Amino acid sequence: MTTQPTPTSRKPSSSSEPSLIDRVDSATPLVSVGLIIAICLVAANLRTPLTGVGALLPEIEHGSGLTSSWGGLLSTLPLLTFAATSPLVARTSHRWGSARLLVAALGVLAVGTVVRSLPSVICLFVGTVMLSAAIAFGNVLLPALIRRSVPAHRIQSVSALYVTVMGLMAAVSSGVSAPLAQSVPGSWHTALAWGVAFTVAAFLAWLPRIRGDKPQAATGGTHSPVPWRSRLAWQVTFFMGLQSLAFYTAVAWLPSVLVDRGMSSTAAGWMLFYYQVVSLAASSLLPLLTRGRHDQRWTATGASLLAAAGFTVLVAAPALAVLACTLLGLGGGACLVLALTFQSQRAGSAGEAAALAGMAQSIGYLVAAAGPLLLGIVHDATHSWTLPLTVLAVLGVATAIAGHGAGQDRHLSRPSP
Repeated sequence: MTTQPTPTSRKPSSSSEPSLIDRVDSATPLVSVGLIIAICLVAANLRTPLTGVGALLPEIEHGSGLTSSWGGLLSTLPLLTFAATSPLVARTSHRWGSARLLVAALGVLAVGTVVRSLPSVICLFVGTVMLSAAIAFGNVLLPALIRRSVPAHRIQSVSALYVTVMGLMAAVSSGVSAPLAQSVPGSWHTALAWGVAFTVAAFLAWLPRIRGDKPQAATGGTHSPVPWRSRLAWQVTFFMGLQSLAFYTAVAWLPSVLVDRGMSSTAAGWMLFYYQVVSLAASSLLPLLTRGRHDQRWTATGASLLAAAGFTVLVAAPALAVLACTLLGLGGGACLVLALTFQSQRAGSAGEAAALAGMAQSIGYLVAAAGPLLLGIVHDATHSWTLPLTVLAVLGVATAIAGHGAGQDRHLSRPSP
């Protein structure tokens, strides 16, 4: 039976989920602050172990003897692991409980980070797979926990906060990893493991929360299946995938595009930094600009078209690189917050949120992993960035169409028994 979206109900859900939303609404400020801190600590771990690899890759290749192809695989492996692991999270959380599973994932993340830093090429790749799988669980579980634990009118604000923390820590990791490798014993091996301190902090913050976390399976709750037949779920999924493709492609190729247009490599690197700063600013400001709005269709459409305009400027007026990066940052930062928010807002329960997030992130990261590779192939075939950038601009329009559907103020309906 085809699942159709139904209008959002403002009444409390009658699902088997614990009424934690009601408890959070009436919680003391101290409890609420503790929850926010715990969420932010998890967010600090969702990119930090990955973004420093790019800055360390030349030293890793030199020190371990890896070829450029193997170095490229090391960079792509996390996205492929995300795509393979994300669909497993919803069913596992149904049996274990979301908070318990998150604590277990944080433990695996800490172990994987340490394993990756050991002086062995095998450990380098095995540790990368371990920590990437753990991050995939965190990526899916966090929207579900926010859906369960945060009042509906605050979901977007909390999502924007954790996206900002995630992006800020990713930028810090990119900046400090190379200097650390030059100044600490163990060189790049030690630099790969510096973020484990945040993992331990997040583990300790969530450990006390597992006591009241009963699995749905233990309380007679039904498992929320992956909503493959829901049009709204596919709109959320395509929006997640296409905005991820634009982001990862920009991070991978923007400096090369600008250098090809005559900019120095140093200036191109600073433009990439500027793009990320603008993206962080957009992620932080979006909730203030859309406060009280439950329907996000035109917000998602407008943000997607801003990103499409940024790629168009790079094609038509490459000298206006600052304008292009501003548009890309504003559109991309807003789209990322919306993509993650929709995974919580469009679900009727925490279980549905985990199922929807698993679907959206599995396909989304698979698309994101393929994007930079395929566009690089197009560039090699045409010896120009014009066609790849044009493709990205067209995909920006497709993102706007998907975002218009995903931004509807609706929930996924539950399948008939």
